[in-house]
Amino acid sequence: MPPIPHVRLSSFYFAYFALLGGVAPFLSLYFHHLGFSPARIGELVAIPMLMRCLAPNLWGWLGDRTGQRLLIVRLGALCTAVAFSGIFLRQDYLWLAMIMALHSFFWHAVLPQFEAITLSHLGDKGSRYARIRLWGSVGFIATVALLGMALEWSTLDVYPAVMFGIMLAIFCCSLVVPAPPTLRPRAGGEAASGFLQQLRRPGVIAFFVSVALMQLSHGPYYTFLTLHLEALGYGRTLIGFLWALGVIAEIVLFLFMARVLAAASLKQLLVASFALAALRWLLIGSLASSLPVLLLAQLMHAATFGAFHVASIHFVQRSFDERLQGQGQALYATLAGIGGALGALYSGYAWHDLGALWTFTIASLAAATAALLLWRQLPARP
Repeated sequence: MPPIPHVRLSSFYFAYFALLGGVAPFLSLYFHHLGFSPARIGELVAIPMLMRCLAPNLWGWLGDRTGQRLLIVRLGALCTAVAFSGIFLRQDYLWLAMIMALHSFFWHAVLPQFEAITLSHLGDKGSRYARIRLWGSVGFIATVALLGMALEWSTLDVYPAVMFGIMLAIFCCSLVVPAPPTLRPRAGGEAASGFLQQLRRPGVIAFFVSVALMQLSHGPYYTFLTLHLEALGYGRTLIGFLWALGVIAEIVLFLFMARVLAAASLKQLLVASFALAALRWLLIGSLASSLPVLLLAQLMHAATFGAFHVASIHFVQRSFDERLQGQGQALYATLAGIGGALGALYSGYAWHDLGALWTFTIASLAAATAALLLWRQLPARP
């Protein structure tokens, strides 16, 4: 095995999740700034998640079929920026809906393929994944903190330009990542047959259903947390800090993740992350006016995203052989996209009619349902 390119892999994660750090807390705020209603905001936020239901499987199949995963990452990153640049021309609803659909079709081609590239570079040193992936969390924090402060001093009109700049940075970082060790692509029928056979392994389908439920439960969080906290009187700088706090907790967990994986099974990690997610959404929906409670809820992000994501990546890696990793990671992204889209849609409609408490309560029930499903269906040692 050649040396692992830690810095170049980490820089890509930094840039990619820096973009997510601009999207998750501030995209709905930007649409609110443009004057859209909660229902329209929910629809616009859901569109990229719907694209996540379609794009990863197409690009995953193509990556496994051709073996050109790095080329797909580079083209996806470039086309993401080019498609998003249309936002500078108009900001009406239909035009923005088209921009959200087009740029996210390419954006969601990138991460599943890059996860497979990273795992290929790591080889039998997969426990190092968390220490490379944590730089994505650092990028997320950097954007959340800096953009939060910038929006205190400036207006949301600068938001699209910042996002476009980060998209160009993702493309530049992709150019310095070396190609992973190559494998001979399988014939189409053999790959498809193997993929379906591996999908039927015990607990695998239950896992993917739970992935969708986890992202559905995050719908109100990613779509309306900033607006929810603003309505409770929190300033944008503090809101940015609260977003960053959750990711700091995630980074700390990543530093110790190798020890955690050695001490606990994937089933235990997954069930615990879902149970804590159910509690977290109840705290945010009912007690977010209390800063200590809100701080505790944000620290739970270490479990509801950090532990969940790392355990999921390892679960997919163990469930599919190396030649099918692209499709396995793509299916993970797709089910997450389906859940995220449904979460954004339901929260957009529920926010006005039911309010924050019941919107987050529905999220809590979704996470609790997934915890029960995994507890019953997942083998003790998947």
